[in-house]
Amino acid sequence: MSETAIASRCNESSTGVETYTVRIADWRNDSQVLHAVREAVFIREQGVPAELEWDEFDAGCIHLIARDAAQKGIGTARLFPHGVIGRMAVLKEWRGKGVGATLMHCLLEEAIKRQIQQVVLHAQAHAGGFYARFGFRAVGKQFMEAGIPHVRMVLRLAGRSVDQF
Repeated sequence: MSETAIASRCNESSTGVETYTVRIADWRNDSQVLHAVREAVFIREQGVPAELEWDEFDAGCIHLIARDAAQKGIGTARLFPHGVIGRMAVLKEWRGKGVGATLMHCLLEEAIKRQIQQVVLHAQAHAGGFYARFGFRAVGKQFMEAGIPHVRMVLRLAGRSVDQF
């Protein structure tokens, strides 16, 4: 897939001083950068076992990659064709600068373009408020996943446009 699969607002963003880009990644060409971000966040920072982080689904998913002005990977997320969002990660030094929000906006835009009716994710419990800002609602009780408290969250996309996020 090409960068043009995502609207121009998802191709370049700025935090004021620092500029970054978000685009659809090509798994074959970008997997090392995607792995580096996920390893830094999930394995090293959060202590997720490597055997739980890496799975056979990556090649079949749509991945987004955020890169800084020097083209270093700073964030990533993936979307399954059936609407499951996962592996949302932003490097610690880039959090709070809009990178995660841009990734989520672009994921939702891509899901709408693909006519996905509903997206689902397992949010780390501390991040539930972030997803709620996009309209996700918590469903069910908190549970443990990879040793971290999570909550299942759902967002109906049917009849929505990306401008509503």
